[in-house]
Amino acid sequence: MVYQADQNRYQSMVYQRCGQSGLKLPAISLGLWHNFGDATLIENSRQLLHRAFDLGITHFDLANNYGPPPGSAERNFGRILQEDFSAWRDELIISTKAGYTMWDGPYGDWGSRKYLIASLDQSLKRMGLEYVDIFYHHRPDPETPLQETMKALDHIVRQGKALYVGLSNYPAELARQAAEILDDLGTPCLIHQPKYSMFERAPEAGLLDVLKDKGVGCIAFSPLAGGQLTDRYLNGIPADSRAASTSRFLNPDQITDEKLAKVRQLNALAERRNQKLSQMALAWVLHQEPVTSVLIGASKTAQIDDAVGMLANRHFTPEELQEIELILKSTN
Repeated sequence: MVYQADQNRYQSMVYQRCGQSGLKLPAISLGLWHNFGDATLIENSRQLLHRAFDLGITHFDLANNYGPPPGSAERNFGRILQEDFSAWRDELIISTKAGYTMWDGPYGDWGSRKYLIASLDQSLKRMGLEYVDIFYHHRPDPETPLQETMKALDHIVRQGKALYVGLSNYPAELARQAAEILDDLGTPCLIHQPKYSMFERAPEAGLLDVLKDKGVGCIAFSPLAGGQLTDRYLNGIPADSRAASTSRFLNPDQITDEKLAKVRQLNALAERRNQKLSQMALAWVLHQEPVTSVLIGASKTAQIDDAVGMLANRHFTPEELQEIELILKSTN
């Protein structure tokens, strides 16, 4: 059956301006990190993308190494894009990244001009695209001069291979320096992608202030702390959970008795707000300035439904915010 996008897809989504740019992003974006590689049935990936777009999620976030194996998420996304979404390309924000190991030898990693330009060329071929909307440097390179990396990003935009550029995993001061270089080059930094959740507050130690000061948007990844901020672990660690499998995403050592106590208290507050814990956790991240969007992963369409359902109750009273802080700071 030929896919037809829901005609009401823009009615339930909230779109927010990204930093000081002219671009608006959906409050919920879909990350294609782990459920779009060759280990996943492509029809399942297709259903996730259909459901996301039907609910107004216009931003699909990839990277060169997403899979598994590396490169397969882009290739599979490109296939679905050509088969199902070609008529709506101009309604989509497609992002990809480079910065982690992608191929053998000295030119397949980090942040050199050689690597970034070659990697994006490969990504565009895998996805069958002439350009991406956002291209990120995925992590700082301790050896390549920052000026070289930022000049490569500027060059990519001037080539027409990306409309905007962003940073990911950059600490506060390095993010400031990078944004200032990009400003001087005439290609402003659109967005920064840090790991941020109720259980991961590192961006509050300077990074969010830098982004506000420089007019850079923020899209938070892992806003549910690898699944900890869901109802999955209310009664301990299920046998079929990420934590039980000691996956790369969540270590069982992270699910401590103290953490579980906090999860249960947060869940009780979420229930009083008539929403799921996962929804409250997403709303809390989205509440923080200058967060533009929260980046979710999904293996089932119901998870996308839940995330978008959060938008019906995404605001907090001062008392609720204070209660959340007390729970997070408590020791048990």
